[in-house]
Amino acid sequence: MLTVTYPGIRVEDGHPAKIIDTIISEDRFRIFLNNALLIEQVASNNMLRELGAGFVICEGLAETVESVETAGNDIWVEADVRRNADLEMRTGGGHGIKQNVPPIVTSSLMMTPDAIYATTREIHSDTWQQTGGVHCSVLVRDGEPIAKSCDIGRHNTVDKVVGAAELNAVDRGVCAIGCTGRQPSGMVGKVANAGIPILISRAAPTDKGILMAEAAGITLINFSRGNRFTIFAHPERITGILPALHHQKNTDWRYPDA
Repeated sequence: MLTVTYPGIRVEDGHPAKIIDTIISEDRFRIFLNNALLIEQVASNNMLRELGAGFVICEGLAETVESVETAGNDIWVEADVRRNADLEMRTGGGHGIKQNVPPIVTSSLMMTPDAIYATTREIHSDTWQQTGGVHCSVLVRDGEPIAKSCDIGRHNTVDKVVGAAELNAVDRGVCAIGCTGRQPSGMVGKVANAGIPILISRAAPTDKGILMAEAAGITLINFSRGNRFTIFAHPERITGILPALHHQKNTDWRYPDA
């Protein structure tokens, strides 16, 4: 169950009123990799097979998964683990695995500004409208959304759409991902491990997130709201941007790739 209802007292202009509100549900799941416990993860109770598959891929533990099964709150993933994968557990930062160095993403994918606006609109979620308590991610290919997820954890939403792509044999190298959450290095690293070349977020990046995107070859777009967005890394995948910059006369500003 993704949501539940709870009674509350809403106070507006100093006047209280009894209400029944829709609240997001929080659950805890165990992910096993090749029959060994990998992590206990707080998440929303939906798209659990996708969560397991996506977590293993987005943490850089395997390039693909062989199978995913669920039993109650346990998720069982079988995969050929990368030789250099670090399975060390850690805490904090929304992860549970010591971050592996992601590969460099190479892709010929290009996007227009209009396609970025359209992707941002697809991040909308009815569950967020009801609860205000979830993040959302959407995976887009050829301008069409092919997977969407909502979860209490922004990291989980990325895992789930990546897992959906993996379970449906979708080439992630020709996809872009849109997210609601801010983009520190851990989030950008997940996208790089998944081989997705363009990352669009409504929220802010961190400095380490930008550096991770630069190093991993990810086009990082933040503050994508309405008809505006800011590109912080690899703008060459967005059509018309770099040529337009060359015609500007501001000599005090340089982008590394311009």
